[in-house]
Amino acid sequence: MPGIEGALLDIDGTILDGGAAIPGAADALAQIQKKGVAVLLATNTSRKSRSDVAASLRNAGIPAQENEILSAVVAAATRLQENGVRRLFPLLTPAALADLNAFELTEDHPEVVLVGDMGRLFTFDLLNQAFLHLRAGARLVAAQRNRYWKSEQGIQIDAGAFVAALEYAADTKADIMGKPAPAFFHAAAMLLHKPAHNLVVVGDSLENDAGGGRAAGMKTVLVRTGLYDEKKLQATPPRERPDFVIDSVRDLPKLLETW
Repeated sequence: MPGIEGALLDIDGTILDGGAAIPGAADALAQIQKKGVAVLLATNTSRKSRSDVAASLRNAGIPAQENEILSAVVAAATRLQENGVRRLFPLLTPAALADLNAFELTEDHPEVVLVGDMGRLFTFDLLNQAFLHLRAGARLVAAQRNRYWKSEQGIQIDAGAFVAALEYAADTKADIMGKPAPAFFHAAAMLLHKPAHNLVVVGDSLENDAGGGRAAGMKTVLVRTGLYDEKKLQATPPRERPDFVIDSVRDLPKLLETW
């Protein structure tokens, strides 16, 4: 697979569909890993730990280890460690805190307020405490800034609304760490120990996966599953389109062999 040393594969819509494995996904991953391509499985979730994400993949029949998962929280942790940050005030679920063991989680003069999706755990007191830390000089970092997401109960508000509220109240701008932000793809290159131009991003989202990967200097492949939208693709200028479009992740090994 000339020129391809690593692959960053989106999970929801690319590897999984509604919690079930996309047909042929497990075999495709095994084939490309056997060829020596390093793999990271990517998700913008900020509710789960990477351990929980790996467990959900294994439950669906996709062999996955914790160190093969790149979530928005892990991307944030990777970038913040690189910048020498040590003290965090997190607005995250208890599960997601498991990926922040390298930091001191504190309410006393944190360097960074890190915001993810807490769902019903968001309260006025927590948001106000975060606001006061920002007023005192802490930096605002968002694991992701999604407006909403589709849960088993239907469409629900996501972390983006709370990030926007803190930005407005504290008169600041959040640094975004999840897809399609460059920080997410920068973290992938760091964790894989590969140059960005030798990595390929595979996903179902034209903006988050193909767009984010292309902006980071990576090769891109769009799959016709999950959120794939043919009309949106055709409306995209040729220079902004992914390098390749395939029917499913099961077609990835063959594509990489003939790249």
